[in-house]
This record gives sequence, C-alpha cells and structure tokens, in this order.
Amino acid sequence: MTRLVIIASVFALAAPAALAAPPTGQQGAQATTPSAAELCKQQRRTIGMDAFRALYAPSGKPKAAMDECLKAQKSIAGIAAKNAAMACKAEQDANPAAFAAKYGKNANDKNAFGKCVSEQAKDSVEAQQQATLNAAKKCKAERAANTQAFAAKYGTNANKRNAFGKCVSKLASEQDD
Repeated sequence: MTRLVIIASVFALAAPAALAAPPTGQQGAQATTPSAAELCKQQRRTIGMDAFRALYAPSGKPKAAMDECLKAQKSIAGIAAKNAAMACKAEQDANPAAFAAKYGKNANDKNAFGKCVSEQAKDSVEAQQQATLNAAKKCKAERAANTQAFAAKYGTNANKRNAFGKCVSKLASEQDD
C-alpha cells in the first residue's frame, strides 16, 4: 500500500515538476530536471528559430511551435516517469536492501524509491533531449545541402512542409535504438 501511495505521489508531482523552474544556483548531486519550457528554449537556441518552427509547427506561428514543443516535452516527462517507476520497482523487488542503500538519502532510506524514479526519469528526459538536438542538427545540415531533395525524401503531406519534423523524428528514434 505504501508503494502505491509513493507511485501515485510521484505521478501526481511529475507533471507540475516538469513545468516548474528549478531553483537557481542549485549545484551538485541534487540537480533537478529541466522544465519543459527550459528544454524547448534550449532546442530553439540550439537549432535556430526556423528549424524549431519547422520541427513543431511547420505552417504555424512561433507561439504555436512553442506550444507544440511544451506539449511534447510534457508527454516525454510523463512517459519517462512511468518507465522509471517500473524499472525502479523491478530493481527494488530484486534486492530491497541494496536498493535502499543505493538510492536512500535520508536517515532510514525510506525515500529510495522516489529518488530512484526522479534520477532515472531525469536521465531519460536528458537523453531524449540530446537525441532530438543531434537529429535536428543533422537534418538542418541535410536540408541546407539540397532543400528540394530533402523535402522529397522526408515530406509526407501535400506541400512537404513536414519534412523537417519527420527527419528529426526518424533520426532521433534511430539514436534511441
């Protein structure tokens, strides 16, 4: 029963925590997961506004691109939290004492499950962010080399404006494999 309460609490806190800005000046082992807005801003800075818009809202305005990015980041954070909870539960069931010693940070190691989930979810979100950034850089270079060939290769709708997003999606998922 306690485990279910912890899992429910983690999921209930995951969405707002993904949107909240981390405390300023926080350093060390207790680094927090970047918010969805921070991840989107990092993508926009790294790949440029044109590529960012092409990725998230090819026929929309900058605000539409940011809104779609935020929605995608929230989804990624939710999936990461669920997967992390399942992985942590399996690890905890395999060897409870070692699990508590590895992840527990308070006097009685009762916070081990929450620490495990947050650590693994953070790692997963960061890996997904890096895969997206790497894929976007590759697609941007490929598109710059030959715009028409790029659109023909990746575009799936009538005007081929979704080519950049399809390219990033394809390359990012290949990096995950």
